[in-house]
Amino acid sequence: MAYTVYVIYSSSYNKIYIGYTSDLEGRLLSHNELGRKGWTIAFRPWRLLYTEEYSRKQDAMRREKELKSARGRLFIRALIERD
Repeated sequence: MAYTVYVIYSSSYNKIYIGYTSDLEGRLLSHNELGRKGWTIAFRPWRLLYTEEYSRKQDAMRREKELKSARGRLFIRALIERD
């Protein structure tokens, strides 16, 4: 099983969300359409900004945590500015 670390971006609200999943397509559908509770429903629509794949869940969780750090958020904001 593969795990994807992903970053989604809401340009309407200038918000980012960082997560990991084993079902990226389903997770994006949840963020944008199917989800009925949680933080991301307030800032729709979301677009996929960045992904990384890992074979081990622990590695994906570690990378998600890194991206949520100050340095990781700077990296993500730089991606947004280049986009």
